[in-house]
Amino acid sequence: MTALKNDRFLRALLKQPVDVTPVWMMRQAGRYLPEYRASRAKAGDFMSLCMNPELACEVTLQPLDRYPLDAAILFSDILTVPDAMGLGLYFETGEGPRFKKVVSTAADIEALPVPDPEKDLGYVMDAVRTIRRELNGRVPLIGFSGSPWTLATYMVEGGSSKDFRKSKAMLYSDPQAMHALLDKLAASVTCYLNGQIRAGAQAVQIFDSWGGSLSAAAYQEFSLAYMRKIVDGLIREHDGRRVPVILFTKGGGLWLESMAEAGAEALGLDWTCDIGSARARVGDKVALQGNMDPSVLYARPVAIRAEVGRILAAYGQGTGHVFNLGHGITPEVDPAHAGAFIEAVHELSARYHQG
Repeated sequence: MTALKNDRFLRALLKQPVDVTPVWMMRQAGRYLPEYRASRAKAGDFMSLCMNPELACEVTLQPLDRYPLDAAILFSDILTVPDAMGLGLYFETGEGPRFKKVVSTAADIEALPVPDPEKDLGYVMDAVRTIRRELNGRVPLIGFSGSPWTLATYMVEGGSSKDFRKSKAMLYSDPQAMHALLDKLAASVTCYLNGQIRAGAQAVQIFDSWGGSLSAAAYQEFSLAYMRKIVDGLIREHDGRRVPVILFTKGGGLWLESMAEAGAEALGLDWTCDIGSARARVGDKVALQGNMDPSVLYARPVAIRAEVGRILAAYGQGTGHVFNLGHGITPEVDPAHAGAFIEAVHELSARYHQG
């Protein structure tokens, strides 16, 4: 494999010295970029874009051609795993993702297969291989998956939900069934991420988008326990390098101490959590990723720069910080504002990495 020209993202995750704080953005390949919208129009729809390795590669690289980002993230969707389990993913205009089949009984859960990454999700593995080849060592490639709890909510609800009524009803009234579903999803996600690592992903992130909707006790039992299980089963060395794992629970700021014990190299923070306090709470156990409110990117560049400076100062001196937004970049953001954000991170962070 080609040697990395810029490895500061991987170095920061491993708390090794860096020259400046590395930066990437969740959803950096997305609708805020006119070139992405053109590629999506060419593909016809979102899933056709995901399932075409050449186009998935094209959109993965678009933000890197525009900005000096320190990592690429595979262009895909968290719901590829339940789709490969036979639930029939489709997208309803204005409604978001939907499934043709829902999971509501123990028999439904028993019938679900654990997908083979090369056979059932081969288009994702092909995209990873294509992106790695085309990156040619520019920056590392991040692979990802949804967490078992997050995937389970979509499978039980049949799509997006505001209150997770059906998922939480199953969790409390039939915890055995929910555990069976989460166990199968943990096995599926472990296989899927290991497939991405074998295909060339150099770090992986587990997106626990809906873990923050749970009570403290339910989060430990039904979300974090299964992410820990995945971390325990992942390939951690590949191509002669450590493969760092990032856990990101949106709304998970209350549980950072227990998340830091899960075995991942880094925790993602949303914007509701102070990064300086988070660093004090987790100590040297993990690196931290985040955590600017994506809405700051609607402000003028001078305000964006000020907020970047505030977050860098809150984290303080030394390595172990990957700058990111606290959630995905939104479609209405001016691409020039994203550029101002990235430039500010690199420029203002140098002083925190001297000596």
